[in-house]
Amino acid sequence: MPTQAKPLRRDAQRNRDLLVAAARELFAVRGLDVALDEIARTAGVSSGTLYNHFPNRADIVDAVFADRTATVVRIAEHALSLADPWAGLVHFLERVCELQAADRGYNDLVSRRLPQTAPTEDHARGYELMQRIVTRAREAGALREDCTLEDMAFVTWGIARTVEATAAVRPQAWRRHLALMLDGFRASAAHPLPEPPMRPEELVRIMRECS
Repeated sequence: MPTQAKPLRRDAQRNRDLLVAAARELFAVRGLDVALDEIARTAGVSSGTLYNHFPNRADIVDAVFADRTATVVRIAEHALSLADPWAGLVHFLERVCELQAADRGYNDLVSRRLPQTAPTEDHARGYELMQRIVTRAREAGALREDCTLEDMAFVTWGIARTVEATAAVRPQAWRRHLALMLDGFRASAAHPLPEPPMRPEELVRIMRECS
């Protein structure tokens, strides 16, 4: 039987909470590449304390964004509850892109994969729900027949770059970008594509190499 982790002492829990709060604030403004030592300084603890709680960057990223993964699951569940499969797909993409636009760290996270990050139950659940969202829209005849879940990566990658480039001047420009892409996903706009879809293992490799 797996053993449960011992609860942290009160002072250790306080330090961990300070580190997560500092990382969340810095990631949101400056992205995931903030130096870990700077996170420790902002939290008011030593670098050693940070590494005791979070041995590598992926560990603190997981701690900061665990709630976002759960949020994406809830968004996907609501999208599947909508009667119109196309409206469900649009709802899901719009809500996820809003999360990207609101937080530079999350914007970084969705466009790459940290090598040490281990999938969680929420990750697996989110993947399953996204597959159902895409399949349902495709089977309803709203989404082009040759579109796969892996093609949705073009949305997150493209929006990530648009959010980064336009944040200081036109922070809502990503909405226009998304609307243009959604029109290209419609079955009524479909033309033959010059390349086959990416395989899941290719997508994983691409995201890892973007880290």
